[in-house]
Amino acid sequence: MPPVSKEHQEYTAKYVKENYDEFKVRTPKGKKEQLQEHTANTGESMNAFINRAINETMERDKSLTT
Repeated sequence: MPPVSKEHQEYTAKYVKENYDEFKVRTPKGKKEQLQEHTANTGESMNAFINRAINETMERDKSLTT
């Protein structure tokens, strides 16, 4: 794979900044490795898994607030 140009890196950074929010997730020691193993086995990225978990939990919790 050829190296990515500086212009492409800058474009990508700008796109991410404009379209995504970022935050840090802290887990107990060892949980990260469990998450990495789980997502490797399912073929899902850690980011996709975390977003899916958030979305599914928020959808489920709607019934608690109505």
